[in-house]
Amino acid sequence: MMPAVRVHDVQPGDDLFTYLARTGGDEVRRRQLIGAANEFKEGDAALGLAAADLASRTAARRLLAATPVGRIAAAPLFRDELWHALAAGLDPRAAAHVAGWSMGQLKAFVLGADEADVHALLPGLASDVVACLVKLMSDAELVALGARLFHPLPGRRLGARGYLGARIQPNSPTDHPDDIRWQVLAGFSYAVGDVVLGTNPVSSDPRSVAAVEAALWDILVGFGLQDTLPHCVLAHIDVQAEVEAAAPGTTGIWFQSIAGSDDANATFGLDLARLRRHARARTGRWGLYFETGQGADFTNGHGKGVDMVVHEARKYGLARLLRADIADARRRLGLDPAPWVHVNDVAGFIGPEVFRTREQLVRCCLEDIAMAKLHGLMIGLDVCATLHMDIGLDDLDWCLDHIAPACPGYLMALPTKNDPMLGYLTTAFQDHVRLRERFGTRVDDRMWAFFRDRLGVVDERGRPTRHFGDPVWVHLQLCRARGDARPADVIAGEGRATLAAVRARGVAIGEGHGDRPWDLPPALDAEVRSLYADARDSLRAEWHPEFVARIPAARVLRTRARDRDEYILHPTTGETLEPTALAALHVLKDSWSGRHDTVLVVSDGLNARALMDDDHLFPFLDVLAPELRAAGLALAPDVFVLAGGRVRAGYAVGAALFAGLPGPRRLIHVIGERPGTMHHAFSVYLTAAPGAAWAEPRAIDHDITRVISGVADTAYSPAAAAREAVEMLLKMSRSTCAQ
Repeated sequence: MMPAVRVHDVQPGDDLFTYLARTGGDEVRRRQLIGAANEFKEGDAALGLAAADLASRTAARRLLAATPVGRIAAAPLFRDELWHALAAGLDPRAAAHVAGWSMGQLKAFVLGADEADVHALLPGLASDVVACLVKLMSDAELVALGARLFHPLPGRRLGARGYLGARIQPNSPTDHPDDIRWQVLAGFSYAVGDVVLGTNPVSSDPRSVAAVEAALWDILVGFGLQDTLPHCVLAHIDVQAEVEAAAPGTTGIWFQSIAGSDDANATFGLDLARLRRHARARTGRWGLYFETGQGADFTNGHGKGVDMVVHEARKYGLARLLRADIADARRRLGLDPAPWVHVNDVAGFIGPEVFRTREQLVRCCLEDIAMAKLHGLMIGLDVCATLHMDIGLDDLDWCLDHIAPACPGYLMALPTKNDPMLGYLTTAFQDHVRLRERFGTRVDDRMWAFFRDRLGVVDERGRPTRHFGDPVWVHLQLCRARGDARPADVIAGEGRATLAAVRARGVAIGEGHGDRPWDLPPALDAEVRSLYADARDSLRAEWHPEFVARIPAARVLRTRARDRDEYILHPTTGETLEPTALAALHVLKDSWSGRHDTVLVVSDGLNARALMDDDHLFPFLDVLAPELRAAGLALAPDVFVLAGGRVRAGYAVGAALFAGLPGPRRLIHVIGERPGTMHHAFSVYLTAAPGAAWAEPRAIDHDITRVISGVADTAYSPAAAAREAVEMLLKMSRSTCAQ
């Protein structure tokens, strides 16, 4: 952990810049002072940007509050192409109007002025100014700000005062269309789902993405909702563009994760120019859907010595810029310029290295709601937690109750709090039902009419009917909408059989409810809690010696993580190898004399059981080796087994063995995924690059790596994953050679 920031000897009349001039501070010190104004989070502490104590935090805030807005805007904490584009995109009149105000005066204005007057100034607020502004606010002030600024999507009540929408997230461990379809039907049965049907795909292969798009589109067309509710497959934006080019009109709103700097966006395989080209092409009904989250920048090695709030604010600045690009493109075509653009803050997905407690999760969500709204954006939240954070199932209810008054536009919606593919905790359909009851929020009017009049799952007063929580009933209505005239009991029986198959694949879908409409059925509640308990145990699992002994030619290496606690709480220790391990690899490289062009690494990751379970690793290896030989690839005889290994530890192995060697060199890294599902799944990370690239620091990273996830005997079969891995490696190698 880096040293904490101490702030003392603040004199009356000091602002940030006069204090630095008087005390001899430099740019590093300025970043520290701005970071110290934050509420405490583990991520800032890891960067050496957290205040040492309350007195230091208070002093940092005093300095920031006294600083002129214009000075903050004109002196960015780091400059890159994105910052220059954001600065150029500001409304100069609005920016000039507030430039002479202190940050404290700006805070008083946004909290107290008429909403229309605040809206008029928002286009002139630089992202760094917005970041500094929320640092000055208490949780209660952030809630108050969120509850007075609204930016509904064009022509709808989504994001409006009094409305709380939902993105149904129908993830499948195998991208199975039935898994996806039945989660949507289940959501509709609880009168949930009015913002987007958005699936995270297991495979980013365009064919697979197209199949998922088709499953979602089929439901919308069947119910006649294609002009009411968009669908989305959360693949890379380039893949979505490829699918749309191959089958025009089949994609809905396009998705992309975005970062707050050029370097961090490069880890997503993106640059600003490409993002802006995609934005200017989105002139149809649906625009763009962005995902962000505090901590992603520094955990990918691009923190730049700047705190997480500043990076997050710049993401909203990028979303605002791209929304303006869409509006401009629509205006040029003579269309209504208002674009359908929203952002989803995935707060809590990374883990305890960013923040650990429910209080920090709430703070993060409140900050991000405020920052997005101050950028003029409609924002939703994924109020979520990984299984290795100090946040449990019941804690999420507490978090939601503290966040909902800040009026996010929407929340995630799954059949239970446990995502069946990603293995993390988030909001269930039932949470939406409870929040609607407690806070009096509404679903967008068009979808509410559909739930009430077409499906009949709620009545005129908004109360549940006998069909509430009955996905088989919704399936029957879909069949009838398509003209299926078979007897109702035949269709229902078919539906129940399909639903049973979905559940057998590890996708928990409830029917009905408990004592209250927002309670999970008791049996399903017990199942979810059992999965949670198993996940907590799995996080602590370590390699069994007898298992490692069964791996052919296993060579065990350790990372710098001394134990599971350090591995979980300080991820960088699991990304680098022990010096003795590196030395051993260098000796081995010399003995190989470049004969082997492919290396296999097996890591425990966040769940060693994912590899040690029966019929997981060994069926994968049994197919992988002969397939590699048949493809003409020279697999090294050693299998490198990492204890306390993360994805980047695999890159470290590849760099030690391949640096400077001629021709393409390939890494296959098998690693245990986050626990939390019945599958104990593992992933396969594939990297192919010339030996020269393996020799360059950070040249090998996630942006050139492809992944096959959800591999388990109960999900995507290990044998099929092995065959796909070889096929993908060959394709990647050809691309590498062509460069």
